[in-house]
Amino acid sequence: MRRGIGACVRARQQDAVRRDLAIIGLMKIAMLSLLLLLGITALAGCHHTPDDVQVRESIASVAKAAEAGSASDVTASLSDDFDGNSGELDRRSLANTIRLVALRGDHIGVATGPITIEPRGERIVATFTVTLTSGGKWLPDQLGVYHVESAWRKDGRHWLCYTATWTHSN
Repeated sequence: MRRGIGACVRARQQDAVRRDLAIIGLMKIAMLSLLLLLGITALAGCHHTPDDVQVRESIASVAKAAEAGSASDVTASLSDDFDGNSGELDRRSLANTIRLVALRGDHIGVATGPITIEPRGERIVATFTVTLTSGGKWLPDQLGVYHVESAWRKDGRHWLCYTATWTHSN
């Protein structure tokens, strides 16, 4: 019987070793999965939209916001000290103009042409054309095609337009 008890003890020990090995195997898989997940998260966090793409996207969002009559979205890409056409229009004046158009129920159509991006040190200059159209009676003499040159600087993680000049093309 001693042999029977010894064999039984060895079988239990072997079962315990198998369980331990299985647990260790599961822990390894769990750790590898965790490391893989952390690696993927780190790579996603490292993704950086190129500066020129950010500026292009900001210009497009301003155009879309102007069409929607959303003053706050138009000014979201402008710095607090924005200067339009050498003092002709500041951030607040532009927002008020968009609000006025929206309150009157008018619609402004905004179509931007190709955008040229030129890095200048820590700044970016973007030049493009913009065509303004209207379904209402909003300042008909100011509708048409404009040549725009805008200057952008980085504020934290976002590019903001701090100055812009435009000329009306007849």
